[in-house]
Amino acid sequence: MVCNQLRPFPSPHPSPSLSTGMAKLRKYPFLMLLPIYLGIQVESDANDHRYSEGDTVPFYANKIGPYFNSRETYAYYELPFCSQDVVKEKKLNLGEMLNGDRLVSTPYSLEFLVDKDFEVLCNKTLSKTDVSNFRRAIEKNYYMQLHYDDLPIWAFIGMRNDGNFNGRIKTVYSLYKHFDFEVFYNKDQVIKVILQMSNSFTDVTEDKEVDVGFTYSVKWTMTQQSFDRRMEIYIDSTILPHNMPIHHHSITFSSVTLLILIVSLLTFYLLVLRKDISKNSVDVEEDQVISNQEEIGWKNVHGDVFRFPQHKSLFAAALGVGSQLLLLIVAILGLGVVGVFKPYMRGVFWNALIIVYAVTSLVSGYTSVSFYCQLEGTNWIKNLLVAGGLYFGPLFLTFTFLDNVAIYYGSTTALPVRAIVMLSLLWIFIASPLHLLGGIIGKTRTPEFQAPCKTAKIPREVPKLRWYRGVLPQMALAGILPFSVIYIQLYYIFTSVWGYRVYTLYGIMSIVFFLLLIMTALVSVALTYFQLAVEDHQWWWRSFLCGGSTGLYIYVYCIYYYFERSYMNSFLQISFFFGYMACVCFGIFLVLGSVGFRASLLFVRYLYAAIKCD
Repeated sequence: MVCNQLRPFPSPHPSPSLSTGMAKLRKYPFLMLLPIYLGIQVESDANDHRYSEGDTVPFYANKIGPYFNSRETYAYYELPFCSQDVVKEKKLNLGEMLNGDRLVSTPYSLEFLVDKDFEVLCNKTLSKTDVSNFRRAIEKNYYMQLHYDDLPIWAFIGMRNDGNFNGRIKTVYSLYKHFDFEVFYNKDQVIKVILQMSNSFTDVTEDKEVDVGFTYSVKWTMTQQSFDRRMEIYIDSTILPHNMPIHHHSITFSSVTLLILIVSLLTFYLLVLRKDISKNSVDVEEDQVISNQEEIGWKNVHGDVFRFPQHKSLFAAALGVGSQLLLLIVAILGLGVVGVFKPYMRGVFWNALIIVYAVTSLVSGYTSVSFYCQLEGTNWIKNLLVAGGLYFGPLFLTFTFLDNVAIYYGSTTALPVRAIVMLSLLWIFIASPLHLLGGIIGKTRTPEFQAPCKTAKIPREVPKLRWYRGVLPQMALAGILPFSVIYIQLYYIFTSVWGYRVYTLYGIMSIVFFLLLIMTALVSVALTYFQLAVEDHQWWWRSFLCGGSTGLYIYVYCIYYYFERSYMNSFLQISFFFGYMACVCFGIFLVLGSVGFRASLLFVRYLYAAIKCD
């Protein structure tokens, strides 16, 4: 007996000849937020999940796919499994469709509290083509995903054995033809399901017709576990206790690194910067101020430090979108911490992500137009359009390309027309109007830009600097410490999103993200000061780029993860991985860039407000 659903996750690099059933498969958790959202929230067929003896419990097949390519999934009946005369498709919500789910009915009949022993599922004659299809699927370690009373079940469809048969090396492909279901119940509710495969299988090594009798057995067992806690099994078996010290060490290391940086910056402030500020404070005699202004350093660029940056419409748009995505991340982490995202509740996570993104379009429009008007911009409509397309444009193009790839492969990750219509309506009637409304509010309620120093009419020439003070070297330097904060967590996030783990540690992730924001802010402030110290007053874009450089480090980690930590091996999976991770890293770049600039702006305002620079 193999393929126990409740065992811990397998190694992220299982042997190609792995014959045991699937351990936990990743699933994007899902939401109960805004249930009126276009009417897409679908109730379970079982309503309250209560049954009487003999009642039919909903049983669906979902999808199949190669183990190493988590996003390369196909419809269950792409392989010639036993099927009903009329296959019914379950109505899905938007989140389920985005996740590639396609639930269909099956001939399995697991009535409540009814034991069965070798019940015949169907008797089939597999053609040569059917045998060939099954063999290729087994060779690629195909798994199947089933759902019983909304509880997910996974199993491999067969096994591959490489060995010495009759004196010669041979590979044998075996198709499982009997399944054992053990269902645990508490009173009138289903609590847990275990799927196991016996040693009953059919040889599909050679291309020839095969007669197969598919059977299954059902055993019901009483348990004291409550229905409210039935999903805890997915948490307990995915994040094991022996893994928790790794997360604790990660937070401790990040906190110590941050503390060292804070102490270093405070020491520098007390020993150097505070003395410089006191020399030019308002309490100093005027002749001494004139003498001090002849010094070389950040004080000499007070007439240019608040000169507005080039491409200010693009700059304001980047700041607006970064602020929107920052709020989006905080909201998603908050929902995760309060327990909205239950493991394997189909639809919640993606629905929440889409809804919050649409609602926070108001923040993007307001922040972008408001700051653009502070920078004395005149064409706020153009700025609003730039902000609307800065992130959504690349995301839309990436989605269009990858969706066409999925259609070419015939994968369930290709969105059906219904899902595309839903997304379009959401963008047209919610996201775009809120984005426009935010822009209008930002235009009518724009505060004046607060600059403690007047800007000179003639720009000061920036002195020639050494190569390591250029934009690219500074970006490379700026991303090292912030990336070290999240490095360990990245592996667990990647194995959840692109593998089969379930990530439930939203509390730890929230702490790490908070440390990341503080680290980014402090590093940006430090680099901004060193830039001004050499009389380079063009700090606006530099602070944004340096702050966002961590996003580039994460994409480099994506490349490392692909080559060293994964076994992805199809164009569909690889294109999905690098395509969508490029969008994610670009979003992180905008988020941390906006944080870096905001922190630098506060620092520069404080720095020059403390001296007499008018």
